[in-house]
Amino acid sequence: MPYFDTASAAPLHPVARQALQASLDEGWADPARLYREGRRARLLLDAAREAAAEAVGCRADELVFTPSGTHAVHSGIAGVLAGRRRVGGHLVVSAVEHSSVLHAAAAHEARGGSVAEVPVDRSGAVSAAGYADALTPATALACLQSANHEVGTVQPVAEVAEVCGAAGVPLLVDAAQSLGWGPVEGAWSVLAASAHKWGGPPGVGLLAVRKGVRFSSQGPADERESGRSPGFVNLPAIVAAAASLRAVRAEADAEAARLRVLVDRIRRRVVRLVPDVEVVGDADRRLPHLVTFSCLYVDGEALLHELDRAGFSVSSGSSCTSSTLTPSHVLRAMGVLSEGNVRVSLPPGTPAEEVNAFLEVLPGAVAGVRERLGVSEPPAVAPVAESLELDALGLRCPQPVIELARAIGRVPVGGTVTVLSDDEVARLDIPAWSARSPPGRRRSSGAG
Repeated sequence: MPYFDTASAAPLHPVARQALQASLDEGWADPARLYREGRRARLLLDAAREAAAEAVGCRADELVFTPSGTHAVHSGIAGVLAGRRRVGGHLVVSAVEHSSVLHAAAAHEARGGSVAEVPVDRSGAVSAAGYADALTPATALACLQSANHEVGTVQPVAEVAEVCGAAGVPLLVDAAQSLGWGPVEGAWSVLAASAHKWGGPPGVGLLAVRKGVRFSSQGPADERESGRSPGFVNLPAIVAAAASLRAVRAEADAEAARLRVLVDRIRRRVVRLVPDVEVVGDADRRLPHLVTFSCLYVDGEALLHELDRAGFSVSSGSSCTSSTLTPSHVLRAMGVLSEGNVRVSLPPGTPAEEVNAFLEVLPGAVAGVRERLGVSEPPAVAPVAESLELDALGLRCPQPVIELARAIGRVPVGGTVTVLSDDEVARLDIPAWSARSPPGRRRSSGAG
């Protein structure tokens, strides 16, 4: 069964599996002890730290291992904010950060701090000018992902780091999605990453804090990992994480070139094979293995189930799911359609045959979901009024958008359709749907 969701978790790399099995036999002892078994474990830990630091581009004594990437993000944000509390309590983040960053920002705000969100353009990218405008004399920390986890857009980290450096503000980079493909460029101050994103075992994160960055670890003091990640380390998993990071880096350039060809094929063909589809994210500055596209008149969760039955594992940033009924904050910030989104992220080694098979299955899967939702090619209808009010109260997305699509032909070009809806998602999706309509289409006044 083709697995196309490596942005969530990559399959365990063969090198990680070998290192894990070997270190289970050799690295079980306490690396803080001075007897033979402890010294052997310490040698393994030091070697793993050196390898990881080389891949990150920092000194070994600047890097610690944490229980997860989320733990690294939370510890990094809390530590810098505490270390720079005399400067102020202002935190700057982008509007499309991973939820771990946004949750940490919300917790900081609940404790009395202030948070500024830097907007993104329609491709999901921030600008250095946006960060420059958000910084204040009271800014203690700025955060920026190296690449977006939902749409793959690579952020201008080096430019933002330069702006932050000129203002004397440290920059924390969430490099979870990109570290397996290469080091993060620019003069960043703090970096966090997660091993299961590059084929290492789950439960291992990295936190690098440059020398000179004021950092105060939160929580009770601990002797391990420079006091920044308390508790006994999972040494076998750490060894496997470092070994796999080195291995994927050695393969990264060749694999990136190969996967970029496959992703470009998806980007080109999906808009030809499936009606009313928009590919989102930057077309050029993007991760080589990831593509996201949005299908009109489709419920993302239903489409994922349909593709799963066809043998393909993909994910979705669709806003309207049975569990949350909330829109993706990334797609919302970009101003693109939040319904019917499919994220395809190819693992290393994906053969072209699997991508071709996916493209063969996709049109039928989309058509099947649309048919179940009652969407078909509408017959020609003569306009009946200059304006129309459409009652979609009580209907959950994507139904309000579907109702709008059915009714819009009853209004002449230049007319107005007003949609009444009590679904917050419709307030986002209807303007996005209207914005991507070709010139001359009838106007929609949105939802209220």
